[in-house]
Amino acid sequence: MKKQVIVALALSISAFSFAQKKELKAAEKAIKSNNYAEAKAALNQVTPTLSSIDDKYKSKYYFLQAEALYANGAGSAEDVNKAIESLSMVDDSMKGEVAELTSVMQNSFLTKANESFTSGNYKAASTEFEQLYNMVPADTTYLYYSAVSAVQDKDYDTALKHYITLDELGYTGITTEYFATNIETGKEEVMSKENRDLFVKAKSHNKPGQRVTESKQAEITKNIALIYVSQDKSEEALAAIKKARQQDPENIDLILSEANLYLKLEDTEKFSALMEEAIKQQPDNPNLHYNIGVIALKNKDFEQARASFQKALVLKPDYADAALNESTTYIDEGNELIEEMNSLGTSAKDNARYDELRAKKTSLFDQGADALIKYIEKNPNPEPNIYQQLINIYNATGETAKSKEIQAKLDAAK
Repeated sequence: MKKQVIVALALSISAFSFAQKKELKAAEKAIKSNNYAEAKAALNQVTPTLSSIDDKYKSKYYFLQAEALYANGAGSAEDVNKAIESLSMVDDSMKGEVAELTSVMQNSFLTKANESFTSGNYKAASTEFEQLYNMVPADTTYLYYSAVSAVQDKDYDTALKHYITLDELGYTGITTEYFATNIETGKEEVMSKENRDLFVKAKSHNKPGQRVTESKQAEITKNIALIYVSQDKSEEALAAIKKARQQDPENIDLILSEANLYLKLEDTEKFSALMEEAIKQQPDNPNLHYNIGVIALKNKDFEQARASFQKALVLKPDYADAALNESTTYIDEGNELIEEMNSLGTSAKDNARYDELRAKKTSLFDQGADALIKYIEKNPNPEPNIYQQLINIYNATGETAKSKEIQAKLDAAK
């Protein structure tokens, strides 16, 4: 009785295997006819019994599944990712077939990715470069280009994920670059070593050479930091910026990013120190002097603020915001005197002190007006807010005739 059960079971397994082989052949035939939907349907019949299939047929299954999902380049991004995963499940018994399909897929993705990037379709380019990386993990350059494409697409979450992976892998991007000068155009062209040697031999190019490209590690760390900044993740951003600055200490973008982070954290002392560091590198950058002035004004360091705004105006004479803020330093300093003026009594000593403070306040307001007048002399058609601030000063000092004169100019400019 036991023998009959064993025989029956054996016959059942044999029939089962026969059905699996039949579906695999059907899938293979459908793929050859470019009928990928039919191939998927046949493979779906095999999927539930995959655990019982022989290893050689299991590899065949995964290979056919990869072909069906890839669909000769027509598969969706999701299907293509599954196809890549399926290929990784094929054992060495089909090493040649896998290499051939991988080569076809790789060339197709590379062509598509380059076309997508060149045409400005950065979302597609990022996906296609990532697929290339998933297919050939050893070539981390593809992941780098996927990150770059994601940045262009403003998909910072994807870019950050890729940059962190690259950083963890120690990716440098350092390569040997071969080049030669096109004799007809006079332009240097980068190419493979084989093509360079061929063109030089054909005398269409000359001045052959090679060079080692710069490491991309500092760039990657910088981009990680800048993305964290854009996401308001201050602690992560500061840690990344410090690491990036160790690699590239004189990078002005990193210095300014770190300064802005400290400004967000209301650490004006560190902000100012970093801005001074930036100014040492770019002493003729008016925006750097202006930003130093803004923080000094906020801290009521009026002399430092004025000096910074005046320097910005020397470098950029039409810098309206700098002129307005230079004027504001005098107004704010004058307004600082009001509290003491209001606290004084009616004694002769207090009256004398009041007159002294009032004269100083008026003098400061006059200097605030003079700063704007000097700006208008150099910029005859200023922004309306320049006129408006001047009107406000004249109204505060009781110079109504001057106020009306400037108001007329403001009305005419509208």
